[in-house]
Amino acid sequence: MRLAALAFALFPFTAHAECGGNFSTFIKGLKADAIARGHTPTQVDAFFKGAEQDPRVLKADRAQGVFRKTFADFAKALISQNRLSNGAANAKKYKDTFNRIQREYGISRGVLLAFWALETDFGAVQGDFNTRNALVTLAHDCRRPDLFRPQVMAAVALYARGDFDPARTQGAWAGEIGQVQMLPLDILRNGVDGDGDGHIRLKTSSVDALMSGAKMLSALGWRQDEPWLQEIRIPDTLDWTKTGLDTQLSTADWARQGISARNGSLAIGLKGSVLLPMGRKGPAFMVYPNFRVLFEWNKSFVYVTTAAYFAARLEGAPPFARGKPDPALSERDMKTLQKKLVARGHDVGKIDGILGANTRAAVQTEQSRLGLPADAWPTAALLTKL
Repeated sequence: MRLAALAFALFPFTAHAECGGNFSTFIKGLKADAIARGHTPTQVDAFFKGAEQDPRVLKADRAQGVFRKTFADFAKALISQNRLSNGAANAKKYKDTFNRIQREYGISRGVLLAFWALETDFGAVQGDFNTRNALVTLAHDCRRPDLFRPQVMAAVALYARGDFDPARTQGAWAGEIGQVQMLPLDILRNGVDGDGDGHIRLKTSSVDALMSGAKMLSALGWRQDEPWLQEIRIPDTLDWTKTGLDTQLSTADWARQGISARNGSLAIGLKGSVLLPMGRKGPAFMVYPNFRVLFEWNKSFVYVTTAAYFAARLEGAPPFARGKPDPALSERDMKTLQKKLVARGHDVGKIDGILGANTRAAVQTEQSRLGLPADAWPTAALLTKL
């Protein structure tokens, strides 16, 4: 999901039904909303002509089990030698574009290459869902109307300026479009005509897609020419309660606690957090402020960590040291754990078996309370004690 926080501010709801109910009535409400925003009835009727619900979208929205994988398994599945090779080839092919991005936005080519690869395999797999239908389906569904109704309005605005075909534009099930998968609001705010043809074509123009992705990251708060993630070595004596994204210390402070970069040196003058995606016995990373910006691109902890690591690999970093982490809990045990955490007053969000940020924070709190190493990695020992 992209830029959810901006959606309501840019396209606040009208008095029309926000979600649910009869679909035809809902579409009439969307039409009235679009007309109230200054679009002509002719434009609005043309945009919504043939609009229909897509049950495949709702099925995909309810089934995101891929994020239940551990970081190591997720990274192994997504980062292949073929993708690394294609990343190097595209870095060379679009050298001038990446140099321009570096000058204008200060964003490393590795970061954009990683998202380009993970989102669409460098533009090869952009999705086959009708984007308009996906957006109206999710806007009608009452799970997240505050995100998707404004995206429908943004798509109408793109159509009005000639950059969206409601009958033919296709993309991901959640409405993202193009080679780096941007939602309509992203395109309205941050779309760039990088190739100078007068249009923003994120599906067919790699230059437009890369420049737009770079502008979006910049708008989200990317700090120019700063790192985002690097692998580190950690001592067994580290205070595990200080690990995780909630604690930020200067790299000098971390160094005094025995932490060092596995390759090169820690960034000077920056604050960072120690990230242990699979606990103290698994891979270890120092993540910097730019790492947090990536959560505005995708909310999944395992996805963002994988993308950040992939970006580092594309910039020349070696494969991470896997270590010997404790076995991951099964999906069933993770759900049991989440229920136990909720019973103790923690907010873990949906009981879904996914080790997200809220569940990690709750795990770390309970580990500390129970006298276990508080590294935020759920184990059978923790489950037993709870």
